[in-house]
Amino acid sequence: MSNANSTTQGIAIGADSPQAVSAALPPARTYPRPGSGATTFITVVTVIVVLLGWWGVTAAGLIAPLFLPPPSAVWLAAVQAWEGNVQGGLPLLQHIAWSLWRVFGAFLLAAVTAVPVGLLMGTSRVARGIVDPLLEFYRPLPPLAYLPLIVIWFGIDETAKFLLIYLACFAPIAVSTRAGVAGVQSEQLHAALSMGASRWQLLRHVILPAALPDILTGLRIAIGFGWTTLVAAEMVAATAGLGQLVLNASNFLRTDVVVMGIVLIGLIAYLFDLAMRRLSDALTPWRSHR
Repeated sequence: MSNANSTTQGIAIGADSPQAVSAALPPARTYPRPGSGATTFITVVTVIVVLLGWWGVTAAGLIAPLFLPPPSAVWLAAVQAWEGNVQGGLPLLQHIAWSLWRVFGAFLLAAVTAVPVGLLMGTSRVARGIVDPLLEFYRPLPPLAYLPLIVIWFGIDETAKFLLIYLACFAPIAVSTRAGVAGVQSEQLHAALSMGASRWQLLRHVILPAALPDILTGLRIAIGFGWTTLVAAEMVAATAGLGQLVLNASNFLRTDVVVMGIVLIGLIAYLFDLAMRRLSDALTPWRSHR
């Protein structure tokens, strides 16, 4: 009789065990992070709505073509520019090539130099004391403010254009790199040092990977500044380039060409930003960039 009671108690205890309780409970739900998920459909719908609104406003005559040309006029201007029938006689592809060369050439040079400077600022008190005041002094200045000085010092050739875009890209990369280094957890540094890591190994295997997400964010911001500075850079006696094309068209009140140039610059910058997002996802898969 006692054996039967003990057996019954064992069954009851087994039924109330944590394993049995967890098996009886429904599976836990996983909630997505706010703001996560694909946005492709929303983006496509937004673009379609904007284009339809643009077409509707211009078709109804609510805005004069001088201020906002219809999409058909902008498309016709793009075809004319592609064939070289816009001001200057240069084909559109040549304008795009010159702008790409100036922006990405200056951007790559800024990335190669600004990342080491940011690492130095984040790891060296002396370097931070030297570079930080200079960087923070010129960083808020608009490029048009020091454009005349660059022209006086370096003339009106490609050097002045490169330098203007380079300075616009340098600051956000250096600042983001420094912020990434400052965000490295002290536990990671202490763990590496306790295992006998040298200063170079600490920089290569701990600091740089931890700062990489902020560096990539700085690169994305910098290329945007590069494109916004393009028009100012191509004001310096440029004969080709999308910025020069837009400026020249504005002098002749060719609003269709101006809008076409703006759309092209925005599309190229957006495509590069998408590429940078993919690169960020590949290099730092532990973080979400979308």
